[in-house]
Order: sequence, then C-alpha cells, then structure tokens
Amino acid sequence: MKRYLPFVIVTLVALLSITGGAVLYHAKRLPEPSAPKQVSLREGTEGGHIRGPADAPVTLEEFGDYECPPCGSLAAPLNQLEHDYRPRLRMTFRNFPLNNHPHARDAACAAEAAGLQGRFWEMHDLLYKEQSTWSRAADARVLFSAYAGTLGLDLARFERDRDSDKVKGRIADDEKRASALGVKTTPSIFINDQPIPSAALHPSALRATVDAAIKPAVTP
Repeated sequence: MKRYLPFVIVTLVALLSITGGAVLYHAKRLPEPSAPKQVSLREGTEGGHIRGPADAPVTLEEFGDYECPPCGSLAAPLNQLEHDYRPRLRMTFRNFPLNNHPHARDAACAAEAAGLQGRFWEMHDLLYKEQSTWSRAADARVLFSAYAGTLGLDLARFERDRDSDKVKGRIADDEKRASALGVKTTPSIFINDQPIPSAALHPSALRATVDAAIKPAVTP
C-alpha cells in the first residue's frame, strides 16, 4: 500500500485542482468571516434582517442592492455605526434588487439562502466586500456558491434554498414594504421611519442624524 500512496496523493491533488478551478481560488483568499454581530430575525410581521435590541431608541432601516456601488461603499460605515452605537441603535436590512443590475437578485437570493443557515450577515458583508469581483462575472452564481463554501454552509442546501419559493417570498416581502414607503432606488435609508435625503447618505451625515435621534430619546 505504501508504494501506491504517492500516486494516490498526486491523483487527489489533481482532481481537487480541476474541480475547484479558478473560481474557488479567489474565494479561498478571502479573510475569515467575523462572528455575527446580531442574530438575524425574520419573525412576525416586521420581517427584515435585524441587528440590535428591540427596545433601542433609534431604528435605521436600509433598502439595499448588493450590486449597487453606493450601497457597497456604505456597508462598512453602517457596520461601524451599529458597533459604535450599540445598544442604542437597531438596524434593519431589506432587499431591493434593481432591474438594471443583472446579478442583484441572485445576490439577494444568496444572502437569504445563507440566512436560512444562520449566516445572513456574514454573506451580506462578504457580497459587499467582493462586489467588484462577482458583479463583473459571467456567472456570479458560481462565485456565490464559492462564498457559501468559505462560510461553511451546507452547499447542497444553499443551492436548493436560493431558488426556493421561501427565499423568493422573502425578497418579495421586502419589495412590498419598499413600494409602500415609496422607495425607488438604493441605498434608501430611514431613521425612526423618516427618510434620509440622498445628499445625507454618507457616514458623517448619518452619524449626525443618529446622534440627533438619540439625544431626545435619552433626555430626562
């Protein structure tokens, strides 16, 4: 058996190289995902994916498109905002994939499918971090599967779930709420149910708006 071992090892390495391909190469270079900041909730009538306590005095609600460059630019600052104002800030993310972004709906399905395995926020952050890569791919779904692998998801279940009626229904629910609020583009952000003007959709202005919303809530 020992004399065949080198041959077996070489054969296995070759097979892995062929099946993995260049798609998985980039995914393997991705940084290790951080632990979830908050359990993602989609219970009751509120829906959405939530970070932060239910009794937080300020709620920030975002309608985002994973292929939208301004959404990608805001992703890290919004994560930092949630971290800095915890537990006074509650954040909700809702899907609003735009028709002019060819991979946006598939990306939303990937995030929701990851959410069914408890990894919504990790996939959310990874999709924004890698936006410039998958948004230019001929077949972004292959990359989404690779990302799911890096997050340790059950790939067979992930690929079933992302095409499921349950996942499509969650996105449709987000779009219904967007329609009710008059959302037309992304990113669209509401703080305590008040829409934020597009000119104020940058980190410093959002921070100032959250500050102003918190002060009345904590004033005796």
